Parts: sequence; structure tokens; C-alpha cells
Amino acid sequence: MTAGAARRRVGVFGGAFDPPHLMHVALIDTAMAQLQLDELHLLPTGQAWHKSHTLSPALDRLAMARLAFGSIAGVQVDPREIQRSGPTYTIDTLRELAAEEPGAQLYLIMGADQARAFKSWREWQAILRLAIISVAARADEISSDEFFDPASLPQGRFETLLLPTTDTSATNIRQRVAARQGIAHLVPEAVARYIDQHHLYSTAR
Repeated sequence: MTAGAARRRVGVFGGAFDPPHLMHVALIDTAMAQLQLDELHLLPTGQAWHKSHTLSPALDRLAMARLAFGSIAGVQVDPREIQRSGPTYTIDTLRELAAEEPGAQLYLIMGADQARAFKSWREWQAILRLAIISVAARADEISSDEFFDPASLPQGRFETLLLPTTDTSATNIRQRVAARQGIAHLVPEAVARYIDQHHLYSTAR
């Protein structure tokens, strides 16, 4: 980076995306605008150490992520975590991106539930040195006594991304598909077609 040049702002947003839904799209739009990101790496999770249920096949989740987010300006659907052998850890991805984007400011985007568990993550102190933590939360979550306390992280390493109040979740969508209920109002149209064509979520998880 040359003297006086603006520092690139690169977002990192990982998740199972099982399936990706419209709240993910809203989160991405919010992050791109509020954080003024030059680029956002959208990373479907590989072998997730923290998930209590078995994820859908990685290639299905990657395909759905590309359908849901691939046309959003500045978003790069990044397959590196599903291509990595063994458990997937955020610190490994951040180190790779920091090496690929020397001088860039990284923003790690996560939900409020992930933020509350953040200190259980592998090398969480190292994550703080590499990225600013950007927590996406609904207004009702922020007002809750259980909301993640930014004072628990070093000053200047935390931002809140305010999302509309909604109860949309991937779990609910999988349950609706298993019950043969409509999901067109919850996921991008192309994702709904993919789920139907590939017979995903016929049994709720």
C-alpha cells in the first residue's frame, strides 16, 4: 500500500448457509454499506467443530451460496473452508486472507449468538489482532440483557450491524421444507428452486 492510499476494507463472513436465506442477504447489504467494504469473502463452513447437527453436503451449500450471493457487488463466494481438510477454524482463514491482502483491514462478521461464545473460539486473541469484530444483531437482541457485551473485547475492536427484527433461521426453513410448507418468502428464488430440485431437507434437522 502506497503512502496516502486508502486502506482496503475486507469483510469475512462464514457460516453453514444450510440454506442461505434472505436475512443473510440483508446482513451482507448492511455490512457492505455500514463498514464501507471494498470486498466481502463469503465462506461456507467446511467441517464445523461447533455444529451439533450434520450439515448438508458442502457442494450443495456452496452452490446455494453462489446462487444467493454471487451476483451481489463486492461479494466473493470463497470455497477455501470446504476445501480445507479437517475441522475449519476462523483463525486459519483470517491468516490466509491477511497474507493475501497485506495492509487491508479485516472485518469479521458474526451473529450475536456467535459473539457470545467468541472467547471459546480457537486463538480468539489472535483473531482480535487480525480483525475488527462486527456483530450483526436485531434491535430486540441489542436491548436484551443477554446481548454480547462489547466491553469484553479490547476497545476499538467491535462494531454492531443493526438488522431488522425477524425470526428467520436456517433451522426453521429446514423444518418448513420437511413439513412441505412454503419457503419462497424466506430464501432467494434460485435457492428455493435448488432445494426443490435436489430434494434437500426432506427430513428436518
